Amino acid sequence: MNRRSFLMSLSTLALAQVLSGCGTVDRQTLKILLLKSSIPAQAMGEFRKQLDNRAVLNFSPAAQLDELFRLLQQWKKPPSNNSGRRWNLPGRNQETAPSNLADLVTLGNYWLERAIAQELILPLDPTTLEQWDNLPSQWQTLVRRNAEGKLDPEGQVWGAPYRWGTTVIAYRADKFRDLGWTPQDWSDLWRPELRDRLSLLDSPREVIGLTLKTLGHSYNRDRLEDLPELKDKLLALHRQAKLYSSDAYLQPLLLGDTWAAVGWSTDILATMQRNPKIRAVVPPSGTALWSELWVRPAGPNPVNTETPPPASALANQWINFCWSPEMVIQLSQLSNAASAMLLNRDRGELPPALQTDGILLPTAEAIANSEFIEPLTPEIAETYQALWREIRLS
Repeated sequence: MNRRSFLMSLSTLALAQVLSGCGTVDRQTLKILLLKSSIPAQAMGEFRKQLDNRAVLNFSPAAQLDELFRLLQQWKKPPSNNSGRRWNLPGRNQETAPSNLADLVTLGNYWLERAIAQELILPLDPTTLEQWDNLPSQWQTLVRRNAEGKLDPEGQVWGAPYRWGTTVIAYRADKFRDLGWTPQDWSDLWRPELRDRLSLLDSPREVIGLTLKTLGHSYNRDRLEDLPELKDKLLALHRQAKLYSSDAYLQPLLLGDTWAAVGWSTDILATMQRNPKIRAVVPPSGTALWSELWVRPAGPNPVNTETPPPASALANQWINFCWSPEMVIQLSQLSNAASAMLLNRDRGELPPALQTDGILLPTAEAIANSEFIEPLTPEIAETYQALWREIRLS
């Protein structure tokens, strides 16, 4: 089997109902809504072998993370407001009543603060998670939050990270061969050879963030007005750009219309497997990190998050399975994103393909210099948007 055959496709997920016997009375059920292709398909079969034969597994896919966040919001509405509504998921037609609430949902870390503040999710109990202490501190910090969703080292645990990736620079190796150099860090995006040869993400946080990083600042800097050099630097980068896109940034690179592109590691790793001309680099000065998490939907009923009801035994068992040593290798090899659990393991003990894949598993230096993008306050977000509009209209 090749790598693609192991990935969980939309149609496979929609049919992934692992049932046994007749009827479902008194049977344990685990309902999970997840981002499609984020879990290897064979993992469900392996997980099923660990369960009682009467257990029911129900996995449903969504194409986009924001779709899953909107579903959490929809579940939070009182049942009377949900009348007639359905899950807006391909191949699914289920009611949004509390009885159909999923046990676990994939959520991107960017939505975590809002999900907590809007009371869309419940905290997890780390004492039930066997590998919690092996989760790298950067990821433990990411999911420890207060009731407003702000980072808090004494806060509760609101999610279980199961894979992560980065923002990287992709480039056409054949186009750079005659130049005698290849992109190595963000600063290379300003080199004159890339004038009108660059694809950038249509995202102010990503583009302003990488520019801040080039100037020695944080992606999450909340004051831009005291950086007069930032605007000039962004204008210079804007002159390098041929286009801005968050979903079609790789097509011009494949066609040779652009020579380099800023994009997300999952997209670029998949493209590199199909086209040997595409190479990539994780900037050692640091980049944006993202992570996908398992979270517990809260549903419409008010719950005391200080003493929430425990997660189901099957939900805890699934998280522990995703964090098991065998599964983290499998997930990292087959889903174009690594498990954070790999970072605390000796790289020399990992399979050779993981040891040498600097995009899937960047250097320790690059990871240490990188950071998760956090939501901004509305006031600070408007300063980002105002600067973005000014740059784009120049």
